[in-house]
Amino acid sequence: MAEENNTAAEQAQPVFQLIRSYLKDASLEMPHAPEIFLVQPSEQPNVDIQFEVSQSALSIPDTYEIVVRGTITVKMKNGEQDQVMFLVEGRQAGIFEMKNLPAEAIQHLANVNCPAIVYPYLRANLADIVTRTGLPPVHLPEVNFEGLYQQRLAQANEQAEQQAQAGQA
Repeated sequence: MAEENNTAAEQAQPVFQLIRSYLKDASLEMPHAPEIFLVQPSEQPNVDIQFEVSQSALSIPDTYEIVVRGTITVKMKNGEQDQVMFLVEGRQAGIFEMKNLPAEAIQHLANVNCPAIVYPYLRANLADIVTRTGLPPVHLPEVNFEGLYQQRLAQANEQAEQQAQAGQA
Protein backbone atom coordinates (compact mmCIF):
# COMPACT_ATOMS: atom_id res chain seq x y z
CA MET A 1 0.00 0.00 0.00
CA ALA A 2 2.80 2.41 0.89
CA GLU A 3 4.48 1.63 -2.44
CA GLU A 4 1.26 2.52 -4.30
CA ASN A 5 1.12 5.88 -2.50
CA ASN A 6 4.74 6.62 -3.40
CA THR A 7 4.11 5.73 -7.04
CA ALA A 8 1.03 7.99 -7.20
CA ALA A 9 2.96 10.83 -5.57
CA GLU A 10 5.85 10.38 -8.00
CA GLN A 11 3.46 10.43 -10.97
CA ALA A 12 2.00 13.76 -9.84
CA GLN A 13 5.40 15.45 -9.49
CA PRO A 14 6.14 18.04 -12.19
CA VAL A 15 8.85 16.90 -14.59
CA PHE A 16 11.01 19.10 -16.82
CA GLN A 17 14.18 17.63 -18.26
CA LEU A 18 16.38 17.67 -21.33
CA ILE A 19 16.59 14.18 -22.77
CA ARG A 20 18.95 14.98 -25.64
CA SER A 21 20.38 17.92 -27.56
CA TYR A 22 21.52 17.50 -31.15
CA LEU A 23 22.48 19.49 -34.24
CA LYS A 24 19.53 18.86 -36.55
CA ASP A 25 20.78 20.77 -39.58
CA ALA A 26 23.67 23.02 -40.57
CA SER A 27 24.63 24.70 -43.81
CA LEU A 28 27.30 27.09 -45.02
CA GLU A 29 27.31 29.12 -48.21
CA MET A 30 30.26 31.16 -49.46
CA PRO A 31 29.00 32.29 -52.89
CA HIS A 32 31.94 34.60 -53.62
CA ALA A 33 34.79 32.35 -52.51
CA PRO A 34 37.69 32.48 -53.25
CA GLU A 35 37.41 36.16 -54.28
CA ILE A 36 36.37 37.24 -50.78
CA PHE A 37 39.73 36.07 -49.46
CA LEU A 38 41.60 38.26 -51.94
CA VAL A 39 39.66 41.53 -51.55
CA GLN A 40 40.32 43.97 -48.74
CA PRO A 41 36.91 45.27 -47.59
CA SER A 42 36.58 49.06 -47.60
CA GLU A 43 34.65 48.99 -44.31
CA GLN A 44 33.54 46.63 -41.56
CA PRO A 45 31.38 43.77 -42.83
CA ASN A 46 27.67 43.97 -42.10
CA VAL A 47 26.56 41.12 -39.82
CA ASP A 48 22.88 40.12 -39.69
CA ILE A 49 21.82 37.51 -37.13
CA GLN A 50 18.30 36.05 -37.02
CA PHE A 51 16.74 33.58 -34.58
CA GLU A 52 13.61 31.48 -34.63
CA VAL A 53 12.15 29.00 -32.15
CA SER A 54 9.80 26.17 -33.14
CA GLN A 55 8.30 23.30 -31.22
CA SER A 56 6.47 20.07 -31.90
CA ALA A 57 4.98 17.33 -29.78
CA LEU A 58 6.56 13.93 -30.33
CA SER A 59 4.83 10.54 -30.45
CA ILE A 60 5.93 9.78 -26.88
CA PRO A 61 3.49 11.42 -24.43
CA ASP A 62 4.73 14.59 -22.68
CA THR A 63 7.80 14.75 -24.95
CA TYR A 64 8.57 17.71 -27.20
CA GLU A 65 11.19 18.72 -29.72
CA ILE A 66 12.28 22.35 -29.42
CA VAL A 67 14.36 23.75 -32.29
CA VAL A 68 16.34 26.99 -32.25
CA ARG A 69 17.34 28.14 -35.72
CA GLY A 70 20.10 30.69 -36.11
CA THR A 71 21.06 32.36 -39.38
CA ILE A 72 24.15 34.53 -39.77
CA THR A 73 24.61 36.53 -42.97
CA VAL A 74 27.82 38.53 -43.35
CA LYS A 75 28.11 41.01 -46.21
CA MET A 76 30.97 43.26 -47.23
CA LYS A 77 31.14 46.28 -49.50
CA ASN A 78 32.92 45.58 -52.75
CA GLY A 79 32.89 48.88 -54.58
CA GLU A 80 29.26 50.00 -54.59
CA GLN A 81 27.83 46.51 -54.09
CA ASP A 82 27.18 44.41 -51.01
CA GLN A 83 28.64 40.93 -51.45
CA VAL A 84 27.75 38.01 -49.24
CA MET A 85 30.93 36.79 -47.59
CA PHE A 86 29.12 33.86 -46.05
CA LEU A 87 25.77 32.66 -44.83
CA VAL A 88 25.66 30.02 -42.13
CA GLU A 89 22.52 28.49 -40.71
CA GLY A 90 22.05 25.91 -38.02
CA ARG A 91 19.12 24.24 -36.33
CA GLN A 92 19.88 22.94 -32.86
CA ALA A 93 17.20 20.75 -31.34
CA GLY A 94 16.45 19.46 -27.90
CA ILE A 95 14.13 16.68 -26.84
CA PHE A 96 12.42 17.64 -23.59
CA GLU A 97 10.11 15.81 -21.23
CA MET A 98 7.50 18.09 -19.64
CA LYS A 99 4.71 16.47 -17.69
CA ASN A 100 2.36 17.14 -14.79
CA LEU A 101 2.50 20.84 -15.65
CA PRO A 102 -0.26 23.29 -16.63
CA ALA A 103 -0.48 24.09 -20.35
CA GLU A 104 0.66 27.69 -19.73
CA ALA A 105 3.77 26.45 -17.94
CA ILE A 106 4.58 24.07 -20.80
CA GLN A 107 4.21 26.91 -23.32
CA HIS A 108 6.49 29.13 -21.24
CA LEU A 109 9.10 26.39 -20.83
CA ALA A 110 8.96 25.54 -24.55
CA ASN A 111 9.40 29.17 -25.61
CA VAL A 112 11.83 30.44 -22.95
CA ASN A 113 13.62 27.81 -20.90
CA CYS A 114 14.09 25.13 -23.56
CA PRO A 115 15.57 27.54 -26.15
CA ALA A 116 17.84 28.99 -23.45
CA ILE A 117 19.14 25.48 -22.75
CA VAL A 118 19.61 24.58 -26.45
CA TYR A 119 21.04 27.93 -27.62
CA PRO A 120 24.59 27.56 -26.21
CA TYR A 121 24.97 24.37 -28.26
CA LEU A 122 23.82 26.20 -31.40
CA ARG A 123 26.16 29.10 -30.67
CA ALA A 124 29.14 26.74 -30.30
CA ASN A 125 28.28 24.81 -33.47
CA LEU A 126 27.85 27.94 -35.60
CA ALA A 127 31.06 29.45 -34.20
CA ASP A 128 32.91 26.25 -35.10
CA ILE A 129 31.56 26.30 -38.66
CA VAL A 130 32.52 29.97 -39.14
CA THR A 131 36.01 29.37 -37.72
CA ARG A 132 36.54 26.58 -40.24
CA THR A 133 35.91 28.99 -43.15
CA GLY A 134 39.17 30.81 -42.48
CA LEU A 135 37.28 34.08 -42.00
CA PRO A 136 37.22 36.10 -38.78
CA PRO A 137 34.91 34.64 -36.13
CA VAL A 138 31.42 35.95 -35.46
CA HIS A 139 30.38 35.98 -31.83
CA LEU A 140 26.70 35.34 -31.32
CA PRO A 141 25.07 37.51 -28.66
CA GLU A 142 23.14 36.38 -25.63
CA VAL A 143 19.45 36.06 -26.49
CA ASN A 144 16.62 37.14 -24.21
CA PHE A 145 14.14 34.37 -25.01
CA GLU A 146 11.73 35.71 -22.37
CA GLY A 147 11.63 39.06 -24.18
CA LEU A 148 11.14 37.39 -27.56
CA TYR A 149 8.31 35.25 -26.16
CA GLN A 150 6.56 38.26 -24.60
CA GLN A 151 6.93 40.13 -27.90
CA ARG A 152 5.34 37.22 -29.83
CA LEU A 153 2.48 37.05 -27.29
CA ALA A 154 1.85 40.79 -27.64
CA GLN A 155 1.81 40.51 -31.45
CA ALA A 156 -0.59 37.55 -31.30
CA ASN A 157 -2.90 39.46 -28.93
CA GLU A 158 -2.80 42.51 -31.20
CA GLN A 159 -3.65 40.41 -34.26
CA ALA A 160 -6.52 38.72 -32.39
CA GLU A 161 -7.92 42.13 -31.41
CA GLN A 162 -7.66 43.38 -35.00
CA GLN A 163 -9.43 40.28 -36.31
CA ALA A 164 -12.15 40.64 -33.67
CA GLN A 165 -12.67 44.29 -34.64
CA ALA A 166 -12.72 43.40 -38.34
CA GLY A 167 -15.33 40.71 -37.63
CA GLN A 168 -17.58 43.22 -35.85
CA ALA A 169 -17.44 45.75 -38.69
